[in-house]
Amino acid sequence: MPGPTSLGRGKVLGIEGELRRVRFVYFVATIAARGLRQASGQEERWVGEWLRERVRRYGGRW
Repeated sequence: MPGPTSLGRGKVLGIEGELRRVRFVYFVATIAARGLRQASGQEERWVGEWLRERVRRYGGRW
């Protein structure tokens, strides 16, 4: 799943049948593949703003 999803930028950690173990900024979740979708433009902008604010506030890579 490249790029942000509606739940935030995620990285698939594992696949088991129809389930995906996904690491997000705030949490790790097991989600049915049918429950994942690409982020809308507005959601992607929100995630980008949130990440830039964290870099400004705390430095480092988010």
